[in-house]
Amino acid sequence: MALDTIPLWLPLLLVLPLLLLMKKKMDERSSKNLPPSPPKLPIIGNLHQLGVLPHQSMWQLSKKYGSVMLLQLSGITTVIISSADAAREVLKVHDLACCSRPPLACSKVFSYNYRDMAFSPYGDYWREIRKICVLELFSVKRVQSYQFIREEEVALFVDSISHSASSATPIDLSEKLFALIASITFRIGFGKSFRGSGLDNERFQAVVHEVMSMIGSYNASEFLPFMGWIIDTLSGRFKRLERVFHELDTLFQQVIDLHLDPERTKPEHEDIIDVLLRIEREQAKSGDTARFTKQNIKAILLNIFLGGIDTGAITMIWAMAELAKNPGLMKKAQDEVRSFIGNKGKVTESDTGHLHYLKMIVKETFRLHPPGTLLLPRETMSHFKINGYDIYPKMLVQVNAWAIGRDPKYWENPEEFIPERFMDNSIDYKGQNFELLTFGSGRRGCPGIYMATTTIELALANLLYCFNWKLPDGMKEEDINMEEAAGLSLTTSKKTALNLVPTALF
Repeated sequence: MALDTIPLWLPLLLVLPLLLLMKKKMDERSSKNLPPSPPKLPIIGNLHQLGVLPHQSMWQLSKKYGSVMLLQLSGITTVIISSADAAREVLKVHDLACCSRPPLACSKVFSYNYRDMAFSPYGDYWREIRKICVLELFSVKRVQSYQFIREEEVALFVDSISHSASSATPIDLSEKLFALIASITFRIGFGKSFRGSGLDNERFQAVVHEVMSMIGSYNASEFLPFMGWIIDTLSGRFKRLERVFHELDTLFQQVIDLHLDPERTKPEHEDIIDVLLRIEREQAKSGDTARFTKQNIKAILLNIFLGGIDTGAITMIWAMAELAKNPGLMKKAQDEVRSFIGNKGKVTESDTGHLHYLKMIVKETFRLHPPGTLLLPRETMSHFKINGYDIYPKMLVQVNAWAIGRDPKYWENPEEFIPERFMDNSIDYKGQNFELLTFGSGRRGCPGIYMATTTIELALANLLYCFNWKLPDGMKEEDINMEEAAGLSLTTSKKTALNLVPTALF
């Protein structure tokens, strides 16, 4: 049939179903009052608008599109929350509707199912593990029982700095603080120190950092269901994931086996594995068919190490960087702790409750430099509204804690480090004040708040008490690099190491 003999209505008939489908999609969208969204590209959506520091990119976009904003990250519909008011709606008013977790796409390649448990969706299993964490692992009484570990490790940490202080040479304070927190967490978790254990502290830290990076970054298979799996496989991402998790799993199994050795001397204080093994035995005796297992123990250990090491060290690094950049604040903090402690020679945990300016410094560090700039994503389970916008099931919700901490609506001069802003200010980081969401809030709030802050305050107080600090020769306060490290991770650290020169006070 010649082209000039084709009826004019035939092409229209062929295109009509496509036009009707497009109209149906537009009608569906118009009937939903979805949050505002930046223009997106086919397939990748808004991915191209996220820079090397996603929380900052989201913050800039929120200035134009609002504190409740929709991003289409390829196939993942994500709601970004950038204000305390909207965060209150998510984390308090509609907490139950969006307290689940999205499944880990990378878990399909794992042969160890405890990784799924570590990041479990909301349900009976999660509620049981949460109860164990709150009542057994991170209760005030349990945390206080580890006081001797924290104080011993901080004393060793101070001694290691004293050796450098005698020669007035710069030290990499970032490296030392990561090592300190790793040592404390290792002893609390496993009941033994790195020293004499045959384990490599540096390698252990490296594995933890790598796991944090892998979990915090995205898999191609999460965004491109049909070809992403091939991309992740060919790029070696899945192989790398399997390697680092297997390395942690092997370590966990070794330490569990040591705790099960019948010839092991019973410790005076239970470590975390002792507690978890006791729970396993008790549930086995009760005949509970859904009882606690070794896999559950590994899942909890994974969460403890991922949530405890980076966050504590990062907070102290930022705090010391800000104090080094502001010598007047450093002196004020040192005067407080030295006036209270006197010639005692060290700060103990019973002292930190009296160091009010130190606590303001910690709060201000949490505000300006939250270690987790984006709270872990939540998956919605039912329809609800935020600020009048419709939020539907299976959407992801991410709260930008970094943006909220810089919102001029809640904070005067938000870009400046001003600990005094917390003087006579009731705002705290325990989950009830949505202007400061360092540890999250609601059902998914971090249960380890007391453990974390106790460790941070003790270490910082001793750094300020025992040493004077100055910058390396030729360096000025304005030369301190306060940029954040680029890349996707669960935490956001300082881009460059913090090098300072200590001078021992005693």
